[in-house]
Amino acid sequence: MVTFTGLGSLPGTDFAAAARMTFDKVPDLPYLPELPARGPWAGMVGRGLGLPAGLPAELSAGEWRLADAPGIDQRRSRATWRDDLDQLEEVADGYTGPFKVAITGPWTLAASLGVAFAGRVLADQGARRDLAQSIAEGAGELLADLGRRLPGAELVLQVDEPSLPAVAAGAVPTPGGFFRHRAVDLPELCRALSWITAEPARRGVAVPTVLHSCALWPGGWPLASLLHCDPTSAGFEGISLDLDQLATGDWDALAAAAEAGATLYLGCLPTLGAVRPLGVDPVRRRVLEAVDRIGAAADVGGQLVLTPACGLAGWTPSEVSRGFDVLAKVTEQVTAELS
Repeated sequence: MVTFTGLGSLPGTDFAAAARMTFDKVPDLPYLPELPARGPWAGMVGRGLGLPAGLPAELSAGEWRLADAPGIDQRRSRATWRDDLDQLEEVADGYTGPFKVAITGPWTLAASLGVAFAGRVLADQGARRDLAQSIAEGAGELLADLGRRLPGAELVLQVDEPSLPAVAAGAVPTPGGFFRHRAVDLPELCRALSWITAEPARRGVAVPTVLHSCALWPGGWPLASLLHCDPTSAGFEGISLDLDQLATGDWDALAAAAEAGATLYLGCLPTLGAVRPLGVDPVRRRVLEAVDRIGAAADVGGQLVLTPACGLAGWTPSEVSRGFDVLAKVTEQVTAELS
């Protein structure tokens, strides 16, 4: 059976209301919402630095940087995480079933986070290793905490990496903007990500993991290296991509991933454009065309999860509600088509 979910960010500042919406509108795979409108500590980078075991950082002149001690905005981020989990525990009291939580990946943080005398963490191999390991530790602590708070939930971990293709291509600009950071090779990219996918198992919390990115990887996504295919891969069980950001070679890679049993999160609901959201028929056609290009068999429905193309922080609450309604109807129709 095909399912659907959201990706993370939602509009507004009322976490309890946003959490209730995800349970009401996305009943098959609700998720922990992110509300970046609350401030920089609640945005992708700030929230990523708010994990319990995160390296100390501070926000200075609009840029997050490593620091000797946590700055006020990092402390706010950690406090926001605690408050969100407290409210989630109330909203989800008694819930049983799948539940997804997202964290910011190490390469997106390394491309955004400053460090003294090196520009960004990305330029310092030791610093990016330490950052990736601290995120893995923080992810394990977060999942263990969620397991205690939501004992009936079947947790899913989503790792957001919008900057991963740019890091691999050597396209991340230096702080001055005149140069680009050197590309990081694929084995190192996968090794850092594998620390996150392996960490939950070492804590006794075995959860499915999915790598999410809204970006285009020039030349095609190296899915065989990112998915759980061999001991040297990054070890993800699923991949979440925007259908509008797929290169020609990605379709063959997605077909191979589907054949290997990976979960495919298809970003079929466009998040940009004057008409928000698209109607049911255009989105259904997009999904069926994607399934046809992947060459998926009828029994692949259980591996498909439909999503918006990216986060929904820029939408209004009514647009978000309508968007989830569209995904619900498309999911029902695509399930019937594949039966």
